[in-house]
Amino acid sequence: MTWANFPASSRRESARWWVLSTVLLLIAVGCLAIGLRGSPEWLAGPPAAGDRVPAPRTPDGDSSGLTAAEGSASAPAPDGTPPPPAAAPIDPAPARSGRVGLHLSRSTPVGLRIPAIDVDVSLSSLGLNPDRTVEVPTNFEEPGWFRLGPSPGERGSAVILGHVDSNEGPAVFYLMKYLERGDEIEVTLADGAVAHFGVTKVATYPNEHFPAQRVYASHGYSALQLVTCGGEFDIPTDSYQANVVVFTSLESATPPPATGSPLEDSRLG
Repeated sequence: MTWANFPASSRRESARWWVLSTVLLLIAVGCLAIGLRGSPEWLAGPPAAGDRVPAPRTPDGDSSGLTAAEGSASAPAPDGTPPPPAAAPIDPAPARSGRVGLHLSRSTPVGLRIPAIDVDVSLSSLGLNPDRTVEVPTNFEEPGWFRLGPSPGERGSAVILGHVDSNEGPAVFYLMKYLERGDEIEVTLADGAVAHFGVTKVATYPNEHFPAQRVYASHGYSALQLVTCGGEFDIPTDSYQANVVVFTSLESATPPPATGSPLEDSRLG
């Protein structure tokens, strides 16, 4: 969807996001993870038998979202000749599977649950630093919601950021890249409501091709994007070379306990 095709209300809502996009791109450039010095065993090679890390999936079931058409890096030639630069990634819109128009009232998210990767954690709140860069979570086991955007379940794209690792090892979003389409993500809100999202796409983007508009702009429905570092870890620059993004759409919602009844279309906007 192009900017011109957004409904007027969506364009107004998206404008705030798009103005912030250059700031938010710093997330992609700087990434969230603390670079690992040295080569810890858990990072340097494939997981050992019995580790929590799932085995790699077949091409048909690969949830990384990075295919040859989407800019995967080429291996060096046998003679040592550097591979040609990867093409810019193709970023088709994530397939929507949620209820059209369903959304919740704004409320601070306080908990995140992702059963497929055994994540059940509290959430912090993130804003901007004095230099206008985005804050990152200070706790490697607690993701943060970017509070200048929609809350999860509001119309628009809510964004939750989390670390992939630390100097001590894997962090809260270490297994996020293994999520698959259809996996469930639940966000508990401060008002007691629970927003239920379904994964529509998992993709890995080189830092220079981070899809800011796809991630942060409003596309007319309730979405939640999860962002962490990914790709190769570059020791000389002490940073990751890509970002993993999980795209989701709102499937359903459990109302606050006080209401005692399911959400109806009267809450749609």
